[in-house]
Amino acid sequence: MTKKLYYESPYLTNWSTSVKDIIKKEGYCLVTLEETAFYPEGGGQPSDSGFIQSIEVLDVFSEQGEVYHKLPYPPESRAVECSIDWNRRFDHMQQHTGQHLLSALCIDLYNAHTSSFHLGRDTVSIDLCIPELREEQLQYIEKLVNQSIYENREIRTYFVTKDQAQTLPLRKQPDVEGNVLRIVEIDGIDTSACAGTHVHRTGELGLFKLLKTEKSKGNTRVYFIFGLRALQDYQATHTAITTLATAYSTNREGLFAKITKIENENKQYIKDIELLKEELNRFVALELIQDHHQSVLVESFADKTLKELQGIAKQITERTNKLVIFASLLENKLFITHNGSISIHCGQLLKQELPSHNGKGGGNNTSAQAAFSNAEDLEAFKNFLVYKTNETL
Repeated sequence: MTKKLYYESPYLTNWSTSVKDIIKKEGYCLVTLEETAFYPEGGGQPSDSGFIQSIEVLDVFSEQGEVYHKLPYPPESRAVECSIDWNRRFDHMQQHTGQHLLSALCIDLYNAHTSSFHLGRDTVSIDLCIPELREEQLQYIEKLVNQSIYENREIRTYFVTKDQAQTLPLRKQPDVEGNVLRIVEIDGIDTSACAGTHVHRTGELGLFKLLKTEKSKGNTRVYFIFGLRALQDYQATHTAITTLATAYSTNREGLFAKITKIENENKQYIKDIELLKEELNRFVALELIQDHHQSVLVESFADKTLKELQGIAKQITERTNKLVIFASLLENKLFITHNGSISIHCGQLLKQELPSHNGKGGGNNTSAQAAFSNAEDLEAFKNFLVYKTNETL
């Protein structure tokens, strides 16, 4: 059985050992060592990464008590030098120990027990067995967790038998194989069974930040970060806010009011633009009515969207009984409409004829629209509609 150095010394980053066995697979191999500090994935904590004799460790996992190291190819000798990616390891230690602290305080404060834990590359989360947490509760949790960090409480790890575990104030009794449990104890706050790697004192967690919460199957999922992740998040947020404040010629305190003022102004600008568009549509519609005397009004536009054409067509159908056929060369789209005084069902007409003209679309009795992949199909279908509707009317 491999000696598990990650339990004895979670801060160990380099060591020498011997290869016990090499299992060759297609495209990779599995290596077992006499001693390993590489933590295998488990208990919500990802595996360590690093190198064995300068060969990258792709994955680490445990089966029946043995630790397997996945390598792209085997080492050349049995005597090997090993090294841990310390930044990854310490990040996992901070997040995992921090989760213990957070979960314990959530129970103490609001009887909110943790049902699951996820430690990802970018996000860390726990699911709490509580329907919701109010904003003031979240802020209090954040304050208390950081206070516990500042107190720099001792964190002890040790092994006990299952019988001995019955005498400990465990958060929950674990369901594990074997008769030996590993205990992680945060002085005065928490005692839990856990096989993960942890820091020695809460002060090493550095900083705690709650990010957000969301509902998850009747529970509350809490996203959070500790340590360097929290510092990097604060730095990114500070940079973003400072940049925005400078761009808007204000400070952090005045940024919200400034952006709110700009949003209100923009809403008014949009309303003004819509009114101007309606006025412009009215002028264009009146000009088209004056220039077209047939019952079918057909026109193509190189610089207008379908939405703009719908606005113009509305002005025309409100003033006349014409059938309007507009084509947007800008979007390769077509629009046909009337005010209901014409015995042509626009939607059915397009549904019947579009497939043979490589178009897609539909509509109702008085209006329908179609889209084409190219201008040639659009023009051909427009000409067909003109012929078909003139024949009907």
